[in-house]
Amino acid sequence: MSGTVIVFDFDKTIVDVDSDNWVIDELGFTDLFNQLLPTMPWNSLMDRMMMELHSNGKTIEDIEEVLRRIPLHPRVIPALQAAHALGCDLRIVSDANVFFIETILKHLGIREYFSEINTNPGYVNEEGRLRILPYHDFNKASHGCTLCPPNMCKGLIIDRIQDSISEEGKKRMIYLGDGSGDYCPSLRLKERDFMMSRKNFPVWDLICKDPLLVKAEIHGWSDGEELEQVLLHLINKISMEENAQFISSDCKLQTLSVSALEGLPKALPVRP
Repeated sequence: MSGTVIVFDFDKTIVDVDSDNWVIDELGFTDLFNQLLPTMPWNSLMDRMMMELHSNGKTIEDIEEVLRRIPLHPRVIPALQAAHALGCDLRIVSDANVFFIETILKHLGIREYFSEINTNPGYVNEEGRLRILPYHDFNKASHGCTLCPPNMCKGLIIDRIQDSISEEGKKRMIYLGDGSGDYCPSLRLKERDFMMSRKNFPVWDLICKDPLLVKAEIHGWSDGEELEQVLLHLINKISMEENAQFISSDCKLQTLSVSALEGLPKALPVRP
């Protein structure tokens, strides 16, 4: 199954909540977050909130402790384990940040399942404060996509992944997401790909407005249990199609016609 690339969003896809909101809410800064939200882009606001947490005595250890108890559906990790065991190439494309994602994945023991994580940079500075930066530095130049937030166009990331895997041969992609930021990448998928959109979430609603704009085969899922079922079904479907193609293209046996069979020597009867 090395020919299958599975791209996961993170928030409300792998984990069951938004990791940014989870940290802010659990540390008691929801009111300030909501007050500042109308004044700046989300990514810039998260960097500001990390400054506010630090100024109020919240440590990196406090943030890590909150992240380690983030909610997730019990069937998500088995789904990831199965996809990894089947040889699929697992990747993440998320508008969260690398510090949050890696802290959670390492705690769950599944960081090594993912060949790459595409997300907003994050690091702890010399003062012990977490800094969160934009994936695309929109202060220098715009990424040019009107569908996506200024700090990240997931569609451009999918374009890059598609370019890289096309050089390795015919690979197929399964993309899983829930948010409006996952709509742009859904439009970049090919006809042989699959879009797994979370039902009744923003990306599902956007796709339902005009499903024909998405070339990939669309499959909905509602929770971690259905995510597991649909994902493993699609992996199996791709495997069966690949095997069928392999047999039809590589099989050296030719079907003999009836007349040819009639020309073969008859089997000799064996006396009892």
